[in-house]
Amino acid sequence: MRFENAYLPAGGYWSSPFSKWQGTFATLHPVKFAADVTNKALAERSVDPSELDSLVFGWTIPGKRIFYGAPWIAGLIGAPDVTGAMLSQACATSTAALAHAGAQIDAGGAEATVVITTDKCSNGPHLYHPNPSGPGGKGDSEDWVWDNFSFDPWAKNSMIQTAENVAAEASITREEQDALTQHRFEQYKAGVEGGFQERYMVTPYEVNPSGRKVIATVEGDEGVFPTTAEGLAKLRPMMENGTITFGSQTHPADGSAGMLVGTKERMKAWSGDDEPIQLLSYGVARVEKGFMAKAVVPAAQKALAAAGVDAKDCVIKTHNPFAVNDIYMGREMGIEPESFNNNGSSLIFGHPQGPTGARLIAEGLEEARMNGGGHVLFAGCAAGDTAAAVVLKV
Repeated sequence: MRFENAYLPAGGYWSSPFSKWQGTFATLHPVKFAADVTNKALAERSVDPSELDSLVFGWTIPGKRIFYGAPWIAGLIGAPDVTGAMLSQACATSTAALAHAGAQIDAGGAEATVVITTDKCSNGPHLYHPNPSGPGGKGDSEDWVWDNFSFDPWAKNSMIQTAENVAAEASITREEQDALTQHRFEQYKAGVEGGFQERYMVTPYEVNPSGRKVIATVEGDEGVFPTTAEGLAKLRPMMENGTITFGSQTHPADGSAGMLVGTKERMKAWSGDDEPIQLLSYGVARVEKGFMAKAVVPAAQKALAAAGVDAKDCVIKTHNPFAVNDIYMGREMGIEPESFNNNGSSLIFGHPQGPTGARLIAEGLEEARMNGGGHVLFAGCAAGDTAAAVVLKV
């Protein structure tokens, strides 16, 4: 999919810190949390919510009353006359939300849209599904987060099994995964030490679930594991005869991220002295069942082809729930995996699903701005052996 008229303001994107599940954000309601993060981000960018004419709300884990999510969050951010779509596409939610917003702009349906994404793996709901055919009418239960991480009803395996399948087929070794994981940690550490995350992150973030008392102040990501080569080597594989350890995969997290999307004229007004950023393309792909990590490659290739750009000319950010993903992508696309995901990636700072892509897009755009401009490719896999990608021009 190619976009012609969709733009983001320079600096018009943001993210909360990411907190490990059952961490400091565990007590927050995902909608209220996202609204608070968005309010702070819009205020920092001197954006009046009354100037918005559309909203896209992305999430994957239900919270209480999220049925009313889009109009509710619009009211909470001071745009009570605005509403829009609610989207959920597992780990590709952010890219789907951005593409929806871009298509709306191209079609003339809106001029200034806010994309808000949020998820909280902590305290995911335990659901009861009525089943009149069950023994004695007994229903079926589901732990929304854990059960879906653990089993794909189509491929009939867990997410980690999909990565092991790709590792086996592509002969990706445990040693390669550990080495890249260590490199990804060093990239993230360099970003933190250089103040990179401060360029887009809403910090310090005060945790105030009751609206009356601040119970904690979060200065940065919570739950990042200090990583060393020696420590990684000591970890056991998660599966029998496997190659993936706790260290070479991401961890569930809580967070919220967002961005502004609109016409060039409207976004220029929110870009300060810089030029707005153009959204060029969007691509989605699906591969054979049980090989999720492979899907990133065809999704990225579709987005790059639509944009008319070569991957080697892009700042590249990926959602990498497993180190396997980046190793496979690098091999297939002829790119050294060590050359991308500068300053951080979800392998290290965690994965709240809905907002993960939006945060990584923000990081890619800021890296390109630091470089004086250029193209940005974001690509990441999603549940069901699928993936999505976007290309933008700074």
